[in-house]
Amino acid sequence: MDVQAISPLVIFVAAITTNNILLTNFLGMCSFLAISNDLGSSLGLGAAVTFVSLCTAPLNWIVYHWLLVPFHLEYLQYIVFILVIAAFTQIVEMMIERLSTPLYLTLGIFLPLITVNCCIFGCALFLVIRGYTFLQSVAYGAGCGAGWALAIVALAGLRERMRKRSKVVPELEGPGIALILTGFMAMAFVGFSGIVRIN
Repeated sequence: MDVQAISPLVIFVAAITTNNILLTNFLGMCSFLAISNDLGSSLGLGAAVTFVSLCTAPLNWIVYHWLLVPFHLEYLQYIVFILVIAAFTQIVEMMIERLSTPLYLTLGIFLPLITVNCCIFGCALFLVIRGYTFLQSVAYGAGCGAGWALAIVALAGLRERMRKRSKVVPELEGPGIALILTGFMAMAFVGFSGIVRIN
């Protein structure tokens, strides 16, 4: 199947559901497990990851196809992608700090985490490996971020509900129950793979 014939909408929906970067590739697990204790923090980090992923995916596509490929520097893609993500995150952090102090105080602690979040880096690598077009890359970046945000908000909601309604075996409290819930969520998302799937 010709990858470039796939609709950007299909790529967007698949990146959120059946090809969720966190639940099928398990990228971005560190901040996912650490922040998912609180629903408010999860919403903040999820929104920030979605925004950075949406913006850096097309930026990395442009850098790869317009700079690295013409000069035969593809072997530098890892370093260049990380630099683009880190630079963009720093610019966003400075803009938010100048334009909205309350938003900066809310998201300020999450922005440094985004720079080292491997789901954004994985998104950049997958769009190059799969040979997406520019529009497909925009859709994939948005879908990766939204899928990651959906997963962390769902886990945070489940963990808050479990704290209020039920007792967890002491040995499973914390990361243990979070990993079990993540496994169940991954199985549920992969269950939709007959509807739409990209590779």
